[in-house]
Amino acid sequence: MAKVIAEMLVESVKMELPDVKTVRFQWPEGYDPGEFKTGQFITVYWPHKTKYKRAYSLSSSGLDRGFYEVTVKRDGKMGTSVVDWVEAGDKMFVIPPTGRFLPVFDPPGKHLICVAGGSGVTPFRGFAREATARNLDTRITILYTVRTTQDIIFAEEFRELEAKNPRFKFHVTCTRLAPEDPWTGRRGRVTPEWVKSFVDDPANTVFYACGTNAMVEAVEHLVIHDLALPKEQMKTEKWG
Repeated sequence: MAKVIAEMLVESVKMELPDVKTVRFQWPEGYDPGEFKTGQFITVYWPHKTKYKRAYSLSSSGLDRGFYEVTVKRDGKMGTSVVDWVEAGDKMFVIPPTGRFLPVFDPPGKHLICVAGGSGVTPFRGFAREATARNLDTRITILYTVRTTQDIIFAEEFRELEAKNPRFKFHVTCTRLAPEDPWTGRRGRVTPEWVKSFVDDPANTVFYACGTNAMVEAVEHLVIHDLALPKEQMKTEKWG
């Protein structure tokens, strides 16, 4: 069945950071996207520029109905226009969700280790939201690399989800902090040793990586070569 493209109202926007905005698209009356899942992406475009389209991971979850949310960083022509210009009351066309970057919630007992860089953390918000809302026994560990503490997207919400869900953990490492910065958390890039320190049951662990090609490929090498796990236990999304 063909995907139904719909013009949607921008119900609300929220500046998560000075260069990151969450946009909520309201489903029009009678809209039926069919089945879709947490971790998929929608494609959006302006009514007056129909040839210029951009896909964004859903930062909402598959349990949410009545709206889609995407969280966009000011990057490139589309990202810059969304962050700088999109506001509540605007309208954009939305192609319904698709994609295979899906959380493995079944069978029970899985551990999802999600490695993210920058705005690559956005789909993992949906992972954590769904697992928490459904009270699943799935463990989710997010390993998030950012330049400074000012670049942490969803910091407050992830801490709130940690408080609600003992099986969800959010770990941040900063790569460009000044030596005198008071941050007491981890510093430096994502390393194989850091990722491995969270692996206690390799056979029941599924790894996710979302971010730059270099970061994603490093995690792939760790999983497939260092840990010698099958490719089926590794899911990736890269953007260059």
